Amino acid sequence: FSLEVRDNGSGMDEAMVELVLDPFFTTKKVRRVGLGLPMLSQAARLTGGEFSLQSKVGEGTVVRAVFGHSHIDRQPLGDIAGSVTALILGNPDRDFVYTHRKNNQTYVLDTRELRETLGDVPLNHPEVLTLLKNNIREGIAELDEPEGGLDSG
Repeated sequence: FSLEVRDNGSGMDEAMVELVLDPFFTTKKVRRVGLGLPMLSQAARLTGGEFSLQSKVGEGTVVRAVFGHSHIDRQPLGDIAGSVTALILGNPDRDFVYTHRKNNQTYVLDTRELRETLGDVPLNHPEVLTLLKNNIREGIAELDEPEGGLDSG
């Protein structure tokens, strides 16, 4: 199992990359909470996996965590559809491309395509969020089916 997050934001210099991996550092001014990247790094490494963070000022950042699939310390995945939907809800003006691969099959959700289809309806509209969450759940569930669908025999 692996998780990769890419952004095309402002990026970080080497000093900032080191700081964000310190569990006692946060860039937040209001709610002084952090721990996200250090906890992700630790969770991956506890399963025999690995963690990397690459960033370049002006280009963006790539965070990658690889987990040992059958390791006893690997935490359950949780509600992926709810998490992706929450990201979209909290960042309605940003675009996301969520890709889920399993059994040599792929599910992709691209908010740019959704915006084109929805026109003036915002992504954070309650009905859109419900449809999104259901679509993600169904898309991931279809990856558990044999390649070619249920009728392939």
